[in-house]
Amino acid sequence: MSVVSEMLPEMGEEKPQKPLFGLTFLQHLSEASLLRQLGLLVGLSASVAIGLALVLWSQQAQYRPLLASLAGVNAEQVSETLGNAGIDFHLEPDSGALLVKSEDLARARLALAKANIAPQDASIGFELLDREQGLGSSQFMEQTNYRRGLEGELARTIAAVNGVKQARVHLGIPKTAVFVRDARKPSASVLVELYPGRSLEAGQVLAIVNLVAASVPEMESAQVAVVDNKGRLLSDQQELSELTQAGKQLDYTRKLESTLQQRLDNLLAPVLGMERFQAQVTADIDFSAQELTSETFNPTAPALRSEQKVSEQRQSSQPPQGVPGALSNQPPAEGRAPQQATATATTAGGPIAAGQPLVDAYGEQIKDPQSGQPMLAPFPADTREQATRNFELDRKIQHSKQPVGQLKRLSVALVVDHQMKANAEGELVATPWTSQELSQLTELVQSAVGFDAARGDQVQVINAPFNAMAEEPLPEIAFYQQPWFWQLGKPALALLVLLILIFGLLRPLLKPAGSSKALALLDNQSEPLEGELPEAEPLALPSPKAEKPLRLPGATEGFNAQLDAIRDLVADDPGRVAQVVKLWMNP
Repeated sequence: MSVVSEMLPEMGEEKPQKPLFGLTFLQHLSEASLLRQLGLLVGLSASVAIGLALVLWSQQAQYRPLLASLAGVNAEQVSETLGNAGIDFHLEPDSGALLVKSEDLARARLALAKANIAPQDASIGFELLDREQGLGSSQFMEQTNYRRGLEGELARTIAAVNGVKQARVHLGIPKTAVFVRDARKPSASVLVELYPGRSLEAGQVLAIVNLVAASVPEMESAQVAVVDNKGRLLSDQQELSELTQAGKQLDYTRKLESTLQQRLDNLLAPVLGMERFQAQVTADIDFSAQELTSETFNPTAPALRSEQKVSEQRQSSQPPQGVPGALSNQPPAEGRAPQQATATATTAGGPIAAGQPLVDAYGEQIKDPQSGQPMLAPFPADTREQATRNFELDRKIQHSKQPVGQLKRLSVALVVDHQMKANAEGELVATPWTSQELSQLTELVQSAVGFDAARGDQVQVINAPFNAMAEEPLPEIAFYQQPWFWQLGKPALALLVLLILIFGLLRPLLKPAGSSKALALLDNQSEPLEGELPEAEPLALPSPKAEKPLRLPGATEGFNAQLDAIRDLVADDPGRVAQVVKLWMNP
């Protein structure tokens, strides 16, 4: 069929051919060139593949972890259980987690629980002793099994500490010696594997050391070594004790400061407003331990503690006797007349013998004035008195022990914002505090924190305007980060790509090739195009304006003749030609 016959099918004598298999695009495809047919098939295949991939991607289910890892479980048993339940799963290559679909997560958990599948601890505890021992089991094997069970139980307990992923314990328990000099203390070593990014505090390490030491008889804390998976020794006793003591002291100080600051906040918030003041409390605490013993005396109040008194008196009725001494052999002294007559125990003949009545110088008896009886000359007597008195002063002994963590000094700093007061116009204006108001506020703070001037406490209250800080709004989550976005966006994106492929790629390829051919023919070329026009006999087409029928040249004639014939046809009937061109543009 020639180009002219294609332009004017109604004017030809032959009837148009029916589309191949009733499909127009197949007719167009059969008439296209080989290169165009290959391009159309490749584009169609790519479009179908991309569309299918997009549909599968949009309908892809969301997977959630069922097991964090397959450690401690039978992977074959898990795979068989999930396969029998009809649950799809796959393993995460990076973390090794077992993932299932979100809608199948609960069903998968029930299936594993029904099959009694759960992560098991790899360490062996005292359940090792439940196994039946052989008849020929030795004492060494029994002790070894007991030690293995104890190590496993300790490892399980240590693994329960926060931050510890896994632990291994090795116990060194020596044999019991008969002699005391050969006795050795048991020891232990602990290897802890921590979670990534975690570390043990000094208190946790000390707790592990005491836990192991208390679990083995006669084991001391110094014989326990704790090492982490990076090879660092964590159980240095001196460092642990210092760090633990320092940590406790710091915690106590922070707790005391926080308590006092919270007390200030509760007191000042209703009065000033929560954002109108800032308070900081610093406590100086003495953690040194002191013991004092004192002994005091009161010299102004002596007291008689004990007294011992001895009084002796001896009398004899005989005159002095004994060997006369030098005084006895001496002549008597010269006699002297007394100046005054007194009652003496003498007589004219000499001294009065003991027990005889005393007479005066006139020879009269001397009588006792109280009893009226004559007084007798005393017998020789020996008198001795001794007294011992012990006095005790008022003494006081005092033993005192200062408590650890005594507050030495307290410092409080308080900054308050200006007051908001209404002026004459009724507007709120920031007004500084007066000195009297600040003094009252200072006294209020002192009473709240327990101010003691003798202790050297300081309370500083100042007034300064606060900088108004605009509240930053919380960043809103972008719409593409919302959970509903991808649920709706996946199907919409897949549909959009399919529409682009259909209308942007497939539709232009499925257009008939006649339009391009007509443009090539209408172009002013000097040489004919090969393979464009099929061979056909010259057709005689009646012209509505010409009296004679217009005879169009065939394909065997030259290109110039065909072009001239088409030009004459356009000049004679431009409306029909325009209709044909419009049909080409909108097939």
